[in-house]
Amino acid sequence: MSPTRDDPDQPPPPLRIAILLNSYRSPFIASIRDSYVRTISAVAPDAQLSFFHPAEQADNFPDPAAFDLIVVGGGNADPRKTHPWILRVHRFIRDVVARHPRTKLCGICWGHQTIAMLFGAELVDMETPELGVTEAKLTPAGRRFFARQSGSGALSLQQHHRRAVGTPPRGFTELLVGNQAFVSHNNAVLTLQGHPEKDARCAKLRIRDATRWFGVEEDDKAGLASFARAMERPHDGAEVWARIFEWTRERQPSHEVHL
Repeated sequence: MSPTRDDPDQPPPPLRIAILLNSYRSPFIASIRDSYVRTISAVAPDAQLSFFHPAEQADNFPDPAAFDLIVVGGGNADPRKTHPWILRVHRFIRDVVARHPRTKLCGICWGHQTIAMLFGAELVDMETPELGVTEAKLTPAGRRFFARQSGSGALSLQQHHRRAVGTPPRGFTELLVGNQAFVSHNNAVLTLQGHPEKDARCAKLRIRDATRWFGVEEDDKAGLASFARAMERPHDGAEVWARIFEWTRERQPSHEVHL
């Protein structure tokens, strides 16, 4: 039984979470999976996690009816491309939205960009990529969503991207300034550019992207160390996961959001 339909007087059952790992031929895929386990378990130790690899295994997708939350995770390909596996992910997202509105859908980084694009947003190549823990300002709607009536008006998360959402998707409300997070009007889809699933250990696996993105020399130890320090900064990943899981248990309004 879904947590959204349980007796409110009883403790909710563990969340059933499906996670799509969308990195194509990545040597770090096992470490990315481990980082999901570490960061989610720290917030929801009883969550039941299942992992899927659509970039590597054709039709390796979850049954949406069997899960409370589906996470469309980060990836290492341009979501605007038409590689067969990318198009399969697109079809899967459309199917979840159209046929399984009670299953919550959360996009992270590549997933955020992909979902936004499918709802009509434009993706853009960034002049300056982001790498390391970065702060993003909350919109008024974002302050309400994350219950930030007082205190900080921003969230800090690990960032690792050189593409961004340039225009807002249809049927969504912006939560972080600069199109960095959205929630759908029917409360069924949530997307984040930042990485709540990445801790510093996982983020540092890709530290040498600084050589491609920022021109840091391979033997520039001081330059690479500056990015390592950025990845070690405190961040709000645990708070964001806690809110995602709370949101997963929320009922959504009856109206739908259409691709």
